Amino acid sequence: MSYIKPAELATRMVDAGAYKLQLSTRDTLIRSVMGAALLTIAAAFAVTVSTQTGQPLLGAVLFPVGFVMLYLLGYDLLTGVFTLGPLAVLDRRPGATVGALLRNWGLVFLGNFGGAFLVAVLMAVYFTYGFSSAPSAVGEAISEIGHGRTVGYADHGAAGMLTLFIRGVLCNWMVSTGVVLAMVSDSTIGKIVAMWLPIMLFFYMGFEHSIVNMFLFPSGLLMGADFTVWDYLLWNELPTVVGNLVGGLLFVGIPIYVTHGRAKARRTRQASASRRRPDPMTSTDEGALTEADALTDATPEFETSRV
Repeated sequence: MSYIKPAELATRMVDAGAYKLQLSTRDTLIRSVMGAALLTIAAAFAVTVSTQTGQPLLGAVLFPVGFVMLYLLGYDLLTGVFTLGPLAVLDRRPGATVGALLRNWGLVFLGNFGGAFLVAVLMAVYFTYGFSSAPSAVGEAISEIGHGRTVGYADHGAAGMLTLFIRGVLCNWMVSTGVVLAMVSDSTIGKIVAMWLPIMLFFYMGFEHSIVNMFLFPSGLLMGADFTVWDYLLWNELPTVVGNLVGGLLFVGIPIYVTHGRAKARRTRQASASRRRPDPMTSTDEGALTEADALTDATPEFETSRV
């Protein structure tokens, strides 16, 4: 299986971020709706496995199937664009502005919510026989998750809010690591194995993922869970989104970009400067660069590839 070294990985991350900021509104929405739908179907699958077998670890082991499917198909999650988009802005790519970044985040949030809510409705119908009976055991488990991760945090006040935020940070530390690891191989098997590991970890640890929660909590509310929409927004979704942003950018995107991306660009500039330095033993004409040479050497290496 092929392996992409960190310096090239940093380039791919910036390229991916720049590409996503240039997508049309239509394409961004379609990709984010489908990405959230696949991920949340996998979340329903994982909860079903955990409930029916009594083995939460087994559910966590199987949950990454949704993440693998959506990224192999080129769909988007808010957690991923939180990490990749800002790198294109930092690298000053053409069209990568703060406005374009905020537009992308807003569209992906809307698309992800739409896809997750669609699955929430479909699964609520499935778990209740079209709302004609009480929820199945899996439906009850989903409802309890929603209650525990809203009212449960609220019962602890500020400490609960801090815990919620930290779980959001830790979640996207792992999820964005999965996003990035998908780029370390050019083979399908290599991508799958690399993505699987951090996604399994985040799910089993019970970290807070804003997109998964867009399914779990509305689904619980549709099945009569004992919390409100306000509880969901204040005591889960909004703090989780902020935590996901901080975790992905602070612990994944920026460290790789600074230590590998910037270092690669610096080495390239140093090599170019060395080539331009005239040999004192040669004539001025022989040691001088042409204008075309200078332009070639000055081209940033990050501009040479696209994902």
